[in-house]
Amino acid sequence: MSKVELSRVPEYYHKYINLVATRELDEAFAHYPTEFINFLLTIPAEKWDFRYAEGKWSIKEMVQHIIDTERIFCYRALCFARKDQTSLPGFDENYYASNSMAGLRTKEDLVEELKAVQYATALLFRSFTPTMLNETGTANGNPVYVKGIGFIILGHIQHHQNILKERYLQEKTISL
Repeated sequence: MSKVELSRVPEYYHKYINLVATRELDEAFAHYPTEFINFLLTIPAEKWDFRYAEGKWSIKEMVQHIIDTERIFCYRALCFARKDQTSLPGFDENYYASNSMAGLRTKEDLVEELKAVQYATALLFRSFTPTMLNETGTANGNPVYVKGIGFIILGHIQHHQNILKERYLQEKTISL
């Protein structure tokens, strides 16, 4: 049995969901923050402003993007879990990144904020009942359900960890 009903999630997000090997959401939330934070801590501070190509995000901007995206997806999950049927807007990740001022921040500051966001995310999803995890809403013009959002958040982290390894650090990729 699939961990997520993919028919209830926009196809664009299937690539993220498929990166999460764990079938249980609570199990995945129990270990993903530590794994990703530990990975980030291995990257030397002097590399955090590195861009692997012109026009690409720096590591700082990527981490800020992960923080921003997780917050937005948590808001969506909270709205839908509470049966709010307001259609929620999409967001332009590049606009957010270019206006984040992440380059002015330190590695330590970004990691500290990411830890806080990931802890809050895990607590939020732990608070949802099975019924809440099944609630559906509309974001960016597409229906999506709460449990699917949880797996999108987790897969999004893995997606960016893989990019960091392949393009920034030239390492091999893994799945959660």
